[in-house]
Amino acid sequence: MPSIDYYQVLGLKKNATPEEIKKAYRKLAVKYHPDKNPGNKEAEEKFKEINEAYAVLSDPKKKDQYDQFGSAGFHERFSQEDIFRGFDVGDLFKDKGFGTEDIFSRIFGGGFQQGGFGHGRGRRRGEDFTMELAVSFREAYAGCDKRIAFMRAGKREELSVKVPAGVDTGARLRIHGKGGDGMGGGPPGDLYLTVKVGGDPHFNREGDDIIVERQIRFTEAALGTSLDVATMEGTKRIKVPAGIQPGTKIRLKGLGFQHMGSSGRGDFYVRIGVRVPEQLTAQQRALLEELAEKGV
Repeated sequence: MPSIDYYQVLGLKKNATPEEIKKAYRKLAVKYHPDKNPGNKEAEEKFKEINEAYAVLSDPKKKDQYDQFGSAGFHERFSQEDIFRGFDVGDLFKDKGFGTEDIFSRIFGGGFQQGGFGHGRGRRRGEDFTMELAVSFREAYAGCDKRIAFMRAGKREELSVKVPAGVDTGARLRIHGKGGDGMGGGPPGDLYLTVKVGGDPHFNREGDDIIVERQIRFTEAALGTSLDVATMEGTKRIKVPAGIQPGTKIRLKGLGFQHMGSSGRGDFYVRIGVRVPEQLTAQQRALLEELAEKGV
């Protein structure tokens, strides 16, 4: 599964204020608190996600990093220990009759203490695993489901991973609980998939933009023309203005890659090259010489 969208977890928009973040967190944390959902593993996982989201969005520095790099980029830079370092909800739930430290220690492992991860009673979280995930150019554009196999605790495991549209080389997808086993009853680590996106014979990627090269005759460059261009969304017809210069890019808005971690898309550009004939007939040469004499 892809990295968590913290705003979505808390039901917030990106411009949410600190007060709105705190209010949303408190409401959801109470709803999914293990004391209210004994034995409910789904609620426990939701409680973990809610606390992870709040640990990041309530910390101005971490929130800035998350907003700047998006979910995938953020998780390349921050481990779970980094995320929870300095995290302390204090007395936020005392009026509801809920404890905090024991709950966090039980769910995140004995290594968790208020204020972050420590050594705590010999229970330790398992190590994180990493592996490479190869996806094609078109799979990265549209998003896809990939079946992966890996070894864990001496056994082969298989699972399906949802690769989000717009993913780029170097992005990391996190699969909760599929790392090494914890020690002393601690929780397992996570599995991180480092994405490697393949190339395409027709298109180049620059950030979230797609670039395609097209050659036209110099007479077409001078007089203007129209071109049918293959894009990731099918063939589009573009107009090439008269007098276009070599290297000029014609933009097709919104036909690039999906922006990861935010709305919107990149653009599709057709970079125009001008093809000069290597050989001329006698008639062509005569016509060009005539044009040259007229200053063209």
